[in-house]
Amino acid sequence: MTADTRSEDVTAVGAPRPGGAGRIGDRIVSRIGYGAMQLERLRDDRPAAVALLRRAVELGVDHIDTAQFYGDGLVNGMIREAIRPEDGVTLVSKVGAEPAAGPVPLRAAQRPEQLRAGVEDNLRSLGIDQVPVVNLRRLDSGPGLRAEGDQAVDLDDQLAVMTAMRDEGMIGAIGLSSVTLEGLRRALPAGIVCVQNAYSLVSRGDEDMLELCTAEGIAWVPYFPLGSAFPGIPKVTDEPAVLAAATSLGVTASQVGLAWLLHHAPESLLIPGTATIGHLEENIEVGSLVLDAATLAELDSVPTRSAGSLG
Repeated sequence: MTADTRSEDVTAVGAPRPGGAGRIGDRIVSRIGYGAMQLERLRDDRPAAVALLRRAVELGVDHIDTAQFYGDGLVNGMIREAIRPEDGVTLVSKVGAEPAAGPVPLRAAQRPEQLRAGVEDNLRSLGIDQVPVVNLRRLDSGPGLRAEGDQAVDLDDQLAVMTAMRDEGMIGAIGLSSVTLEGLRRALPAGIVCVQNAYSLVSRGDEDMLELCTAEGIAWVPYFPLGSAFPGIPKVTDEPAVLAAATSLGVTASQVGLAWLLHHAPESLLIPGTATIGHLEENIEVGSLVLDAATLAELDSVPTRSAGSLG
């Protein structure tokens, strides 16, 4: 599955690109994509999951973010059923964690052999010969897992196996997730095409990394773009400036928070997730939402609390 290269204005299915055209490496994608993690909520209604994915493609989504550890292959199977080669969708997956039983549903899987096994699992569950982009999920920043013991693996060792898999054709390009600025700088010679870190209007601690991505032409793909339910992480939709802008524009606070990300940096690509078509359509509408200079100034003045220092 590859992104359409015939026109930057429309996708392979002829739909306008929501948010305009962006890039992941040499692939043109819509700036508003779809994060598939919430499809796990539809495990008992697979037809609804397939219908949601088909609607996303109809609306111009041609960048879907997934992982084998979303439902232990469940979500990848839904994508395999719903997405067709002619849709021109760029699939982005990630390795570095794996499913686990217990209150925390993930555990670290950072060793080189585990990264390779993770890519192999993605290939099988997605039913493809190459994953277009695979993010190495480091555990250096943001909330959640941290690498300990034999899972504390040097970045160079991880990049060696990632580049080997790219050379072998298993993956098309390499991204990074939950990485530090120093880690990104070290990884640049490997040809990094995207970075996924926790980042939002209220958690802008990675501004220096965003500037580096912009300078290097690396796609910036924030997760938790509206904050998070994790304890201690603020929510964008609770901010008075966001609520005031939403009221003035006649949209939701979530739409304002996502629109700010698109306006803030040209390299930003959004992958908001949802399990409902109505919410999906609201997310797509963000691509046409205009924030004037006064509104942007008010939003830019919202204080930032770095997600990297929380949890």
